[in-house]
Amino acid sequence: MDNPAFPAILGRMKHDSDIVIVGGGLNGPALALALAHSGLTVTIVDALPEDVRNDTAFDGRAYALALASVRLLRAIRVWDSIEDRTQPMLEIKVSDGRAGAGPLSPFYLHFDHAELEEGPMGHMCEDRVLRPALLAKMNETSEITQISGDAVVSQTTGPDGATLTLASGKTLRTRLIVGADGRSSGTASRAGIQRTGWGYGQTALVCALSHELPHHGIAHQFFMPPGPLAILPLPGNMSSIVWSESDKTAAEFAALSDDDFLHVLRPRFGDFLGEISLTGKRYTYPLGLTVANSFVAPRVALIGDAAHGMHPIAGQGLNAGLRDVGALHQVLTDARQRGEDLAAPDVLERYQRWRRFDVATLAMTTDLSNRLFSNDNPLLRAVRDIGMGAINAAAPVRRAFMREAAGLTGDLPDLMR
Repeated sequence: MDNPAFPAILGRMKHDSDIVIVGGGLNGPALALALAHSGLTVTIVDALPEDVRNDTAFDGRAYALALASVRLLRAIRVWDSIEDRTQPMLEIKVSDGRAGAGPLSPFYLHFDHAELEEGPMGHMCEDRVLRPALLAKMNETSEITQISGDAVVSQTTGPDGATLTLASGKTLRTRLIVGADGRSSGTASRAGIQRTGWGYGQTALVCALSHELPHHGIAHQFFMPPGPLAILPLPGNMSSIVWSESDKTAAEFAALSDDDFLHVLRPRFGDFLGEISLTGKRYTYPLGLTVANSFVAPRVALIGDAAHGMHPIAGQGLNAGLRDVGALHQVLTDARQRGEDLAAPDVLERYQRWRRFDVATLAMTTDLSNRLFSNDNPLLRAVRDIGMGAINAAAPVRRAFMREAAGLTGDLPDLMR
């Protein structure tokens, strides 16, 4: 900095907390805990009441947490409280086919955790387990102030900090605003950050199933012409389903009764897990790609879906968000140790530089994968099947793909090492 007294001046200015995080889903609380453990004060604001965010009723929503994400959750002291309620993913089987062919075909990829010295590639964790655990840990952390049931309606930034006004009329002064408020991020909009993206004409049908036979910790990704079907193991004889279909077909299937829904799912699901039945609610999510044109603005940084939203084809949505958490935490704590303004343009640019290339690569990969596999072109089908067979037969290449799936590649933040 040009003025060596600047950090001291900032230190004398009145802020309610060092950082205000807008959005209390998963990435926001994870970042709040990481920053608080490093000695920074954090206020987290979420429009939903706390009892709604803390609901532990079964609803079937679940996340595939890569090994690197598990490491971050362990570092912020959450993992030990939930590990026994998660399901390790011991194998992943990826296959290509049509409805009625079952989840395996002669051309497939098979990833076995025994080939990784680090252990399971990841764990499946239900939303009703992870979300309350993050909230409980925040309640135990004195450096974190939580505001629930109130929404940010305006934000202003200046050389000495930022001010947020809530719907209740309350104002908050901070050094840095972090937007963790989803794909329709109000934080990004108020900062003038625009987005680039497109829809896929696909909708994800999400639910949980109970099944007769054990899954043995095996996750399946079955590619069909309208879109992929992911069968992800949960604790016990249960699995989470993420089934992508065309918008029109998905709307028709979503309107069916539970029995009729199972009737159209069974030919696609196959019989390898025996009889199946629905457990909990069914959800639908329109699928598309959306990336913020910038991850930062004056005294603003974006993480998670506020910065990027991708097709769930690789199950990397939450994992990418947690990488944002790890990177932003490291950039901010390093800046604090140097005596820098946490929201100085060059500090925030370090975060953007770190995450931008990784996100662009992941977005391109998921986009191309979806376009390659979500069609019935005979030539493309032959190319992708031969490609999967070749990768499966080449052990070094196969292990490289496994390490990628486990989140162990690239420039990892310290919290994920």
